[in-house]
Amino acid sequence: MLRGGIFKPRTSPHDFQGLREKGIPMAQAVKSEVGIPFVTEVVDIRDIEMLHEVADIYQVGARNMQNFALLTELGKVDRPVMLKRGMSATVEDLLQAAEYVAVEGNANVILCERGIRTFEPSTRNTLDISAVIALKRFSHLPVVVDPSHASGHDWMVPALSKAAVAAGADGLLVETHHRPQEAKVDGPQSLTPAAFARLMKELAAFCEAAGRTL
Repeated sequence: MLRGGIFKPRTSPHDFQGLREKGIPMAQAVKSEVGIPFVTEVVDIRDIEMLHEVADIYQVGARNMQNFALLTELGKVDRPVMLKRGMSATVEDLLQAAEYVAVEGNANVILCERGIRTFEPSTRNTLDISAVIALKRFSHLPVVVDPSHASGHDWMVPALSKAAVAAGADGLLVETHHRPQEAKVDGPQSLTPAAFARLMKELAAFCEAAGRTL
């Protein structure tokens, strides 16, 4: 799948917030050209309908994991929802947030471990590999891992991706950019297309060992 942030909530209101409505035609064009499903973040109830024409999967970001009004409305749509774990949320918190979507009738929820906030400053967040194992035990829902946001460093992404697959993750969310140094958002954690291709080749053996397909 292809993920792109039309809306991009940021810690600072002065940072780039995404192209917003202007990004929808661009996303539609790219989606049509590459022919794969498109995942994008929804940050406001008012934007659900507007994004419906382009979003194959709605992403709920870490900051909105417990936005219960948003989760409730997404429970009424006919699209899967990828729910990212909040920066300070427990595994139980994430599972209960997923319930807000499911009880409204939408059982197509994907859980995403993207790292939690700890005292460790050498990474952007701390990837909780044990959460993957716990979520697979306590839930029937698919679990994906975002090693890009977890680490904040492109050089960490390959190793964390392999660890995630070994732990039983059903998928990975890996950020890429053709010129990371010029990216408006998250450049330091983005792989170049060449590095991404190498990772995909290297992952094949890990997927096979874990009984997964690439």
